[in-house]
Amino acid sequence: MTEKFSLKDHLFNPESLGDLAAEYAAGLPDFDASGFLADVVPGLESRELLERLEWIADCVETRLPGDFPAMADALEAAMPVELDPSKTDDDFGRFIHAVPGILAVRHGLEDHRDRAFDLLEAATKRFSMEFYIRPFLNRWPDETLALLRRWAEDGNYHVRRLVSEGTRPKLPWAKAITLDPLVPLEFLDTLHADPTRYVTRSVANHLNDISKIDAECVLDTLAHWNKAGRQDAKELAWMTRHALRTLIKQGHPGAMEMLGFRADAPVTLDALTISPDPVAINDRATITVTLSASESVPVLVDYLLWFHKPNGAESFKVFKIKQAKIASDAPLTLTKTHVFKGNATTFTLHPGPHRIGVQVNGRVLGEVQFDLTASDGG
Repeated sequence: MTEKFSLKDHLFNPESLGDLAAEYAAGLPDFDASGFLADVVPGLESRELLERLEWIADCVETRLPGDFPAMADALEAAMPVELDPSKTDDDFGRFIHAVPGILAVRHGLEDHRDRAFDLLEAATKRFSMEFYIRPFLNRWPDETLALLRRWAEDGNYHVRRLVSEGTRPKLPWAKAITLDPLVPLEFLDTLHADPTRYVTRSVANHLNDISKIDAECVLDTLAHWNKAGRQDAKELAWMTRHALRTLIKQGHPGAMEMLGFRADAPVTLDALTISPDPVAINDRATITVTLSASESVPVLVDYLLWFHKPNGAESFKVFKIKQAKIASDAPLTLTKTHVFKGNATTFTLHPGPHRIGVQVNGRVLGEVQFDLTASDGG
């Protein structure tokens, strides 16, 4: 039987912590690397991923000066070389290098804000400090925003990305910030023209977060950027698609129009089938859709699954089929295979009647019912 992948064990293990210990020993001659490993490794097993980060910071902290300015000096002395500044993407760094951010918040937030800022700026060139700038936004909003305004123009793209990523209103795993979610738009206006995909992806993800709060603001912002012409057209088109992905799944008419898909496109659903019916949990089914149109039109075709719950309620998810063009003289038939995974992490499948629908350019054109049964394994 294949062992289930564990992200926390992949990130934090004797090997990765051995690397961290070696870095601290190289930068700090008095650092007891073997003692650190003897303390930190046994404590990993009982802790989850983010708890492990705090634990690692605990074990490092006991071996550093207690005074924060001196502690920050030691943390900087032990930092590895900066991430390659010549790259433009896929260089996130290693989670073991989050320790300076944790200790900056613990010991610098109240009485050593500016020294903590300097530490975060140095640390984010090794591992993103997106989690750790957020407490400073809550405690020192004006001062932190002034700093981020300067960082948005920084020569290092990891520092620039931190401005966008650290202010995201719905940053995964992160603590909430009290900042008005529209305030960072001034930073995004600067960063959207960035030459690195690492930064522009963050900007697009940030806009996707805002779209869940104020969809019209996001559409207006993207339209403004398109007119400004400061970003490469191809890159901005990619950013726009990425930023609007939640609104597209919701069938938002304005988002559809921005991507070139008319909400009122003259499209007809000719057929929708799912085979087999019934289908068992953990099995796969083939969804077939046939569409026709009275004129040639581009279409974004999705399918919706309404999931049955034991209490009689329903929930639904949207899945992609294809982006295509329907010719006026030829129907378009599309097929998609869907695996009804019984071990999905985001939802649980239950036997019973289910529905599947077809959404074209944000409009649901029709639906059919099918039965989902228990898997052969029980």
